[in-house]
Amino acid sequence: MCGGFTCSKNALIALNILYVLVGFLLIGVGVYSRAASIVTNLPIIGGILVCGVILILISVLGLIGANKHHQVMLFFYMIILFLLFLVQFSIACSCLAVSSDRQQQFAKQGWSLAPIELKKEVQDKFLCCGFNASTPMDGGGDGDNGSHPSCRQVNQVCCPATSPTDCQCPPCSVKLENNIDYAFRLTGSIGLFFSFTEIIAIFLTRHYRNLQDPDHLPARAIFPRSNYVY
Repeated sequence: MCGGFTCSKNALIALNILYVLVGFLLIGVGVYSRAASIVTNLPIIGGILVCGVILILISVLGLIGANKHHQVMLFFYMIILFLLFLVQFSIACSCLAVSSDRQQQFAKQGWSLAPIELKKEVQDKFLCCGFNASTPMDGGGDGDNGSHPSCRQVNQVCCPATSPTDCQCPPCSVKLENNIDYAFRLTGSIGLFFSFTEIIAIFLTRHYRNLQDPDHLPARAIFPRSNYVY
């Protein structure tokens, strides 16, 4: 078991380097999740983004504290890392526990707040029109009291051989449903997995703080007096 000073120091440094990479991974996953859902308002995924940024900053603090064996830095590192674990674990569980109905509520809220240009981009990319089936799609004007752009062009792509008034693209809520669900599951799984590794870092830091640096020990402690008489 790695219980010595040098081994514990190297293990803690390696773990914090891993956390820097994990922080960038969480940021990347959060950005991808937002891009995948496009217009949806996902505050939970935004929380994962914040956790990724904070984890990078804490990892830098842990690297400095581990390298210098700085007691104060290591103490605050443990406290902040434990608080981050609580936040990240809660957010990850929330991502995994969000129901489909709740996801649709997030999507509907985000769609209502999205600008017209972004709605048009979503409709062109996913070949959909409006948010749900109850949204008026007359193919000519901006249905739903102007809350989304005209569906005339996208309806012509979905139904090239028929009149847009007889055939219309499916609502965007159906097209975005799988993307939103995948974004939640991916973000929650990665956040939950790496949150447990933070507990390992906390216990390793506590063990490392209680060790004495061999370079700062008195010579008598390093070379104890022999019992032999010469």
